Amino acid sequence: MRHFRHLTPERLGALFHRPPAEFTADAPVGTLAVALGATLYSPATREELADDVRKQAARGVVSMVLCLEDSIADADVVRAEENLVRQLGALAEAGGGEELPLLFVRVRAAEQITGLVRRLGPAVRLLSGFVLPKFTEDHSVAFLEALTEAEVSCGRRLFAMPVLESPQLLHRETRPEALAGIARTLEKYRERILALRLGVTDFCSAYGLRRTPDMTAYDVQIVASVIGDVVNVLGRADGTGFTVTGPVWEYFRPQERMFKPQLRQSPFRSGRAEEIRTALIEHDMDGLLREIALDRANGLLGKTCIHPSHVAPVHALSVVSHEEFCDATDVLRPERGGGGVLRSAYTNKMNEVKPHRAWAERTLLRGEVFGVAREGVSFVELLAAGVK
Repeated sequence: MRHFRHLTPERLGALFHRPPAEFTADAPVGTLAVALGATLYSPATREELADDVRKQAARGVVSMVLCLEDSIADADVVRAEENLVRQLGALAEAGGGEELPLLFVRVRAAEQITGLVRRLGPAVRLLSGFVLPKFTEDHSVAFLEALTEAEVSCGRRLFAMPVLESPQLLHRETRPEALAGIARTLEKYRERILALRLGVTDFCSAYGLRRTPDMTAYDVQIVASVIGDVVNVLGRADGTGFTVTGPVWEYFRPQERMFKPQLRQSPFRSGRAEEIRTALIEHDMDGLLREIALDRANGLLGKTCIHPSHVAPVHALSVVSHEEFCDATDVLRPERGGGGVLRSAYTNKMNEVKPHRAWAERTLLRGEVFGVAREGVSFVELLAAGVK
């Protein structure tokens, strides 16, 4: 697999100072966690699920979740399981060396993990793991033990992606203990945890809220406070933390706008750029772009997506800019091991070696997976390249 793999070598060379590197499902957990990018969710009831997976892979999707939980009705669970087993079996039988995304199944109950692995048989080789709902210390152990059992039975590494969405985590009086319990559980099963996902829709639901397309998750203060505390406890850069992914963006159809568009015109004044800007505004994508930027600023990486049109913006804004690459490279030079301060190569900021080291390491890992843009190449060109 490789991000932007649909581009020709000539186009890659024109856009990237360092192109995205290839990786496989067997890559180290740190690489895979960063490589998830835009994780596209799809209900497991879809009759053309196998074709959907192939189609999205061709469009640049690198990770997908086939959902047996909130995206389907309670009455459809049995049918969804049967369809999932049948569709993954068809994908496995087709073979042919085609590149498929990293595939995960979002389950409702722990017993679904072992049951599905057993029913999938050889097709389990297509699975990278399971998404675990409403993750708390009390609720999660059964899921993780089932994952361990399933891994042993199929002889394949299977990851967990817990979803943090429980009321105990949201409510201020129970949040500290809930976070402490989640941290204890995650540490016990650290080798099986790929990334943590945030159930912001569930957080809003607890208070009867829903953000509009003009507002990001960070504009809803109750939600923003939870994100901050989750990153504080579970996303630290001292070796104890995990990758925390960005919350879902719910909108993909044009709606009446209440506020002025948030996208500035200046980055779009060339080539197809103004056309792209207009399309983004019409489809409420300017709010998505702002939220992706705020995700990054708040320590989140990648994003839960429920529509294919969200994938290209997430990936375009995951590419490391040439300026970021220069700063990170300067900070990590061996001769700078003793610390100190230096002026950036772009002469517009201070790079302080010790405080910026963790940021620089994360930035270069992201650059390895998503690539480093050429000098002067903006996210607009990368976005245009990613839209198929």
